[in-house]
Amino acid sequence: MMLKKIKNDKLKKRIRRKLRIRNKIYGSAVVPRVTVFRSNKHLFVQAIDDATGKTLCSASTYGRSPGVQDSNVAAAKSVGDALASKLIGLKIEEVVFDRNGYLYHGKVAAIADAIREKKIRF
Repeated sequence: MMLKKIKNDKLKKRIRRKLRIRNKIYGSAVVPRVTVFRSNKHLFVQAIDDATGKTLCSASTYGRSPGVQDSNVAAAKSVGDALASKLIGLKIEEVVFDRNGYLYHGKVAAIADAIREKKIRF
């Protein structure tokens, strides 16, 4: 990714953090990488097999019922819970968590805690 072309300094710093994190972690079919993306309105979480470059399962607040559609901590817990249920259906017991350059606080931490509550290890 060309950081020189990005004008927004806040975005540029997040992408630098993201690349630093991605150099250290790697997901496989047995232990996928769970990555988080936060937009202004929605939260997106997906489990990725980096060996093949395919998404194994995903969950988001986009297209849900109006009460869960907000991008808040309660919605983050429900998204994490939904992804964990899908991972259990795929018989995956361990994942690698990719916070994608975001602070591990608030919504991102709520997603991780909801996944841990379903007995999926990090």
